[in-house]
Amino acid sequence: MNIKNIQTTPFNDQRPGTSGLRKKVKTFQQPHYLENFVQATFDAQPALKGGILVLGGDGRFYNRTAIQIILRMAAANGIARTIVGQGGILSTPAASCIIRKYQTQGGIILSASHNPGGPDEDFGIKFNVDNGGPAPEKVTEAIFQRSTEIGSYKILEADDINLDRIGTSALGEMQVDVIDSVKDYADLMQHLFDFPAIHHLFNSGSFRMCFDAMHAVTGPYAREIIENMLGAEPGSVINAVPKEDFGGGHPDPNLAHAQEIVEMTHCLDPVDFAAASDGDGDRNMILGKNFFVTPSDSLAVLAANAHLIPAFPSGISGIARSMPTSQAADRVAEMLGIECYETPTGWKFFGNLLDSRKIAICGEESFGTGSDHVREKDGLWAVLFWLNLLAVKQQPVAQVLKSHWKIYGRNYYTRYDYEGVDKDAAEALMQHLRDRFGALPGQEFMGYTIEYADDFSYTDPIDGSLSSRQGIRIGFTDGSRIVYRLSGTGTVGATLRVYLERYEPDPEKQNQETAVVMAPLVQIAIDLAEIGARTGRSAPDVIT
Repeated sequence: MNIKNIQTTPFNDQRPGTSGLRKKVKTFQQPHYLENFVQATFDAQPALKGGILVLGGDGRFYNRTAIQIILRMAAANGIARTIVGQGGILSTPAASCIIRKYQTQGGIILSASHNPGGPDEDFGIKFNVDNGGPAPEKVTEAIFQRSTEIGSYKILEADDINLDRIGTSALGEMQVDVIDSVKDYADLMQHLFDFPAIHHLFNSGSFRMCFDAMHAVTGPYAREIIENMLGAEPGSVINAVPKEDFGGGHPDPNLAHAQEIVEMTHCLDPVDFAAASDGDGDRNMILGKNFFVTPSDSLAVLAANAHLIPAFPSGISGIARSMPTSQAADRVAEMLGIECYETPTGWKFFGNLLDSRKIAICGEESFGTGSDHVREKDGLWAVLFWLNLLAVKQQPVAQVLKSHWKIYGRNYYTRYDYEGVDKDAAEALMQHLRDRFGALPGQEFMGYTIEYADDFSYTDPIDGSLSSRQGIRIGFTDGSRIVYRLSGTGTVGATLRVYLERYEPDPEKQNQETAVVMAPLVQIAIDLAEIGARTGRSAPDVIT
């Protein structure tokens, strides 16, 4: 076994964000760049030596090359066994499922999630710990610290592994198992949901659906489960073949980037149900006939109806939502008599709550929903939950939502994204808001009176860790909110996200256009932060 110790020097930009390290492909293609980060990960996780590693990604450009490099490094670093998805494909929730099922010491997931793919686009890598969830901050910080001092990495000289053939082979002294990417995940879904009821829904002759895999990783999973196992009409899953550049599209399941299925719900003969998932399979968008379900509402509806699903026969222990997500889930929790936790953005913050069984369902406004079945958000899981719910209720999507609002009230909600903003300008905007905290309470703007202004911080109720400066909240006396946050998922500049919500308890006022209802709050948000003057932007890049 010919192991090489390659001399290297640290890079100064390898601090993982909320979802790992994301950069342009060309950055990862620099000599030693990927290798440095992988070696730092192995060094920071000594339990991997002699252990089992799960490895796969969303199939974007550079995925296969990176997997071969990581395999050779894993062998050189004493990892005993690596489980790899066939073709290098593993959705993020499937990777979490496999880590948990086979009790491995962790996994490396190669993805930049909903970011574009291709030679000139984005790539990403993250480490998931042994509970199947994203590495917590203490782990990512240890990886980063190691990356700043690294002087060499280990790699085995060996031929590439055939990633397309299922089976076991050896790479030096390490066992490599190439497995069916879909089977373990599909088996889990079959235990969580009432597949016969969904199968009956599809065979009723009156229900039509479409799932857009966006040429991303969920395609093989959705085709096997929705069409082959559940009996949906062939072709119900579109754009099902993963492509290195996602077919030239932007694999982000929102109203701006998944227009094909949006049109299918608004045409002369619309489908009853439509959904989409993102690049690595952890996000989802839900649509009905002429109806868009906000992710915040989706979380609340699923939590309120969990008892109708085989996975939760006795209901749920608790709910968690990210801070910018609307407070719709809080109202469900209050009525159910369970706890609702408000966490920073980033799925890793749900891990301790899930492991301690304080919650069973969690979600983020950024199209992510999940439960205690894995430790990642799970796009296809959310779609199957909705299908199971529709099969039980025998109601269209819009009716499910309107019935929910009558009980719990409606949280009108919207998000404005300003992408690729100059980083210094974005940080100055946030500081400008912080500087105004003391003077804002009591001020009135367009009929809204500010009750509080703060920078959200979170103390983990399980381990006591503190996460500060997680987003600026402006709360109004009527329960409305504006939240400002700089996102860590982009690779160029900064993304300024502005989240707005308004609560409406009156059923007679719950069917208004969101844009009309939210217009005053939008203007307040723009004016308070001086967005136009400070960013040079007259309008957001994306509105959801």
